[in-house]
Amino acid sequence: MQILVTGATGLLGNNVVRELLARQIRPRVLVRETSDPRPLEGLEVDLFYGDIRDATAVQAACQGVDAAVHAAGYVKIGWSDRELHQAINVAGARNVATAIHQQKGRLVHVSTVNTLGVAAPNQVADEESIKQPILLCPYIESKRTAEDEIRQLVEEGLDAVIVQPAFMLGPWDWKPSSGAMLLEVARRFMPMAPRGAMSLCDARDVAQGILAAIDCGTCGRNYILAGHNMSYLESWQLFAKITGTRPPWMRAGPLGVRGVGIMNDLIAKITGRESELNSAATRLSGMFHCFSSERAQTELGYQIRAVDTIVEDAWQWFCDQGYVS
Repeated sequence: MQILVTGATGLLGNNVVRELLARQIRPRVLVRETSDPRPLEGLEVDLFYGDIRDATAVQAACQGVDAAVHAAGYVKIGWSDRELHQAINVAGARNVATAIHQQKGRLVHVSTVNTLGVAAPNQVADEESIKQPILLCPYIESKRTAEDEIRQLVEEGLDAVIVQPAFMLGPWDWKPSSGAMLLEVARRFMPMAPRGAMSLCDARDVAQGILAAIDCGTCGRNYILAGHNMSYLESWQLFAKITGTRPPWMRAGPLGVRGVGIMNDLIAKITGRESELNSAATRLSGMFHCFSSERAQTELGYQIRAVDTIVEDAWQWFCDQGYVS
């Protein structure tokens, strides 16, 4: 089986590539020439160079493939870069979907649980329970629009499945992406954690869920690939325990967090540079991102490893790669 992976140098895409190799499947990968070479170093893959915004390059990479895992995307939580989010996350997804449709192959489109919305405290959301998106910042808006485009193409005959991962940790996080939160807790003491909650999962489990979606996912269906639902305070305390640092004491107050976001938005208007602690990011940190993966567990055989193992393995990988001293 010939499988194309986009976003192969990112956390999830790189784990998909390595999972395919473990199954004796040599993947094809589409990467930009400027991409970090380390994630694919020493791996037996078929390299195609190009940008997902370039329809011609995407079509060339999809020639002769049976399936594509579209994991590439642009992630920035904030209010800036709307056009870039649309170009990469929407137009790029359309290019991949159109090309794989022409090949009569299957597409697994990687989205995010953030397109679904969030539950109230002490509640868990699933694929059907919440339709209102949590916050229409450019990133979430673009991922939601991309899902709509994929569903429209499914009505026109595309064989596609949408997967929606939650907050991922894991090895091979070269950038790093989600692992930046783990590293931040390890590097400096923060007495207060955000008020909200997350669903913590392992990128290796999500990669296996994606490959299961190629084999047995129902066309047009979306699958949440989440994990352990826990507050940010609980997760940061676990991060601190595993990394040997001081844990936070309490949750941050809502007014203080909101004030930080608004203040940084004002600074961004003056300087033209948006802080990571903008109002979109601070609002998201106060929400309860708790999700059920029951559909994926039942239909795809999706499995979730122990939470301590998830964090320990991610931390060990960062240590081995020299991200921490």
